[in-house]
Amino acid sequence: MPAYLEDPAHAPFVPAIVAFVGLLETLVVVGARSDDHAHIEQLILKQGTEVLRLLLEICLNMRAASVQADKVEGADGVMRTHHRSGTRQLETLFGTVVVKRDRVGARGAEALVPADASLNMPADRFSFGVRERVVAEAIRGSYDAAVESMDRTSGADLAKRQAEELVVAAAQDFDAFYDGAQRDAPERGSATSLLVLSVDGKGIVMRPDGLRKETRKAASKGFHKIDGRLSRGEKRNRKRMATVAAVYDLEARPRTVDDILGDMRGGVREQRPRAQGKRVWASVEKSAGDVIHEVFDEVHAREPEGQRPIVALVDGNATQIREIRSEARKRGLQVTLVLDIIHVTEYLWGAAWNVFQEGDPQAKKWVDRYLRMLLEGRASIVAAAIRRCATTRGLTQRKGIDKAADYILGHVDMMRYDQYLAQGMPIATGVIEGACRHLVKDRMDITGARWGLKGAEAVLRLRSLSSSGDLADYFAFHRDQEAQRNHLQHYANNDIHWTRNAAA
Repeated sequence: MPAYLEDPAHAPFVPAIVAFVGLLETLVVVGARSDDHAHIEQLILKQGTEVLRLLLEICLNMRAASVQADKVEGADGVMRTHHRSGTRQLETLFGTVVVKRDRVGARGAEALVPADASLNMPADRFSFGVRERVVAEAIRGSYDAAVESMDRTSGADLAKRQAEELVVAAAQDFDAFYDGAQRDAPERGSATSLLVLSVDGKGIVMRPDGLRKETRKAASKGFHKIDGRLSRGEKRNRKRMATVAAVYDLEARPRTVDDILGDMRGGVREQRPRAQGKRVWASVEKSAGDVIHEVFDEVHAREPEGQRPIVALVDGNATQIREIRSEARKRGLQVTLVLDIIHVTEYLWGAAWNVFQEGDPQAKKWVDRYLRMLLEGRASIVAAAIRRCATTRGLTQRKGIDKAADYILGHVDMMRYDQYLAQGMPIATGVIEGACRHLVKDRMDITGARWGLKGAEAVLRLRSLSSSGDLADYFAFHRDQEAQRNHLQHYANNDIHWTRNAAA
């Protein structure tokens, strides 16, 4: 017998050693055959996973046995002294393990399991390793694909419904993590950088029970004129709007009108300052006002003294603009609202097609002329000029022109582009547009997806954490919160000193 097996400390590991030796013997036989590498790889994965499962099970049982607690006082003040041995199963990345541990109880009081507290065992049967792997898969693609991947690459056994429940449970500490006290303060930008915030909306196809009241009411009254086919103006699915937010630091870089026009025409672009310390997130459950409140909490965390210039990029949404102004006023902050130049340009193009035939190259010259005037800070003049253009030409179809003029006049105070460019401020909402795409559209709009409210919110939260680079830190925080919820709160003064002593 090898010397290491004679050491009593190694005795519990004999089953794992036997399994490993069995794997070696199998490989010796395989090595003499003509199997290709794929067959050998799968063989090692299957039998090697069993070795790892045994190692984990042995270690957990050793840790559980080391927890000595003759008596345990609960949060209810009752001293528990009656021990009863039992087991529980844990579904892990290596397969199902069985853990032996004592339940400690007293008459009329709920039993406690000190070993579970010491090991921070989950309330259900799925390990944190399984949870985190499921989350990683589910926020990238469909739940069906996530379950298939787990079956193929791990020893865990779970169904689609269980994967959905694990994702919802994993997201529950999102707000607590970002409340300002539970995470490291965001790094502050340089003294010369701008603090930029932006908010947008993106619709998500929901099941009827996940729609807001007004949308659900409209959906219940809706009907199709032709069975199996949509008529003009009819909608296939009803959506609920998710509010998407972004906060980041950006070095100010003054630019000229020609710089912007050159960029928009596809010319050679200079290296632009990149967004730093970017945090993006989205919520389909909360109102736009609630999300904007969180945006300003993030602003405060980054700039508590409010010394750096704060820029809010908007696309003209009246509700968002109103909420941003209201929140800034409550907090005594000076915020410069900037209307996205890309949205304005689209309105100009809509006006141009009232003046020119579709495809007429003169339309571009017309748009460029007025776009230059806008960038020079002459918004009111542009609104008057395009209306005058419609009048002098005697246009009867001028809906696009009037729409563009009304849009410009309604946002003149956010279109001082000459000042914004001179101060190095951004004038386009590229960051938030990208966030709408990769946070919401890329996952929530996959073919056939129809969401419940809790499931949609959980996926958005976890995708937000991943996009902001906070997912690993969040999971560490989440595990601590789970320990408090599942274990510590049930013990007197949250005191499990005996688990720490046993672990030491």
